[in-house]
This record gives sequence, C-alpha cells and structure tokens, in this order.
Amino acid sequence: MGMLRILSLVYSWRSPRWRSRLLMVWDAHHSAEEIRALDISIGPTGDELPPGRGTPKEGAQIYRAKCSGCHGATGIEGKAPILKSKAAPDVELWRRGRILPLRSPFATTVWDYINRAMPLNREGTLTADEVYALTAFLLNINGVIPEDKVLDAQSLPKVKMPIGDKYASLPEWKPKTPRLKGYPY
Repeated sequence: MGMLRILSLVYSWRSPRWRSRLLMVWDAHHSAEEIRALDISIGPTGDELPPGRGTPKEGAQIYRAKCSGCHGATGIEGKAPILKSKAAPDVELWRRGRILPLRSPFATTVWDYINRAMPLNREGTLTADEVYALTAFLLNINGVIPEDKVLDAQSLPKVKMPIGDKYASLPEWKPKTPRLKGYPY
C-alpha cells in the first residue's frame, strides 16, 4: 500500500493543479527561515554571496588538499573534468575546451558551482573562505585574474570573464516546444 501512495504522489506531481497544492502543503509546514536557508542560489550581481575572502595562493593550497585527487595536480590530468585549458591563451575561447572558469559568463557562477557541487560526495563541506580561494585559484590559473587579487563578495561580481558577452542567450521556450536542431551540440 505504501508503494502505491508513493507512485500516486509521483504521478500527481505532473499535474500543475496538484503540484501547486503539494507545494502549499510543504510551505505550510516550513517557516520562512527554513525556506530561505534552502535558497542558496547566487546570481550574477553577487547580492547573495556570503562574507568571506580568498586569494589564488590560498586556493592553491586548498586545491592540493581537496581537489587534486580528482582533477590532478595541475587541473588537467585527473579523471574529473579538466579545470585549466591545455590550449594557449591566444587560441579562440571556444576552442580551448569546456572549462568552467573560461566559459562561464559570470565569476559568481564559478563560485556558486564550487559551493554547491564540490568536492564530489562531500558537497557543501567547503567554507565560504575556501570557496572564494578556490574560485580565485581557478580564475588565476586560467589567466582571468592576477595572482595577487583578493576575491570577496564585493570584488567577485566585478571580475570580467573571458567570454564577455559572447555567451549564448537562451531561446524563448514554451511547453511542448521541440528541441533546437542539433541540440545539444
């Protein structure tokens, strides 16, 4: 009987009417503070960034201790995705590879990703200072910021990313719209 209830809940989630009812029930059992605590999104302006600071030098030490096991000593030889482009800086950005610190339109996106998703299987264990330092380190090894730059909630959103305004804008999407030809590549 329990499995049947779970399946009916899963299928009812697909209905907009039931989804809104379920969310209202969820909201009724959680305080505004609890809901705010779950909202950890960091936007391009960085208004939501927590206090903290970090430098590339501090980030290098944290990287060696917490990241190099998966990403490799220099960020290019590990089993996890590479973090530094193998191509020369004069190569067109889109040909340097899928490197988050290069392709991200905003430095806050790099911070947000590290904060939410790293380290693998221990997500959310890094302090704000460690995330600022790792972000500074990755931006530095990719030539985005100098080695003496200090990143914090005020300076991070001001970092000019290599991609500039060349990132793809999202197409207008409506339900039941077919995928774009050739998506995702």
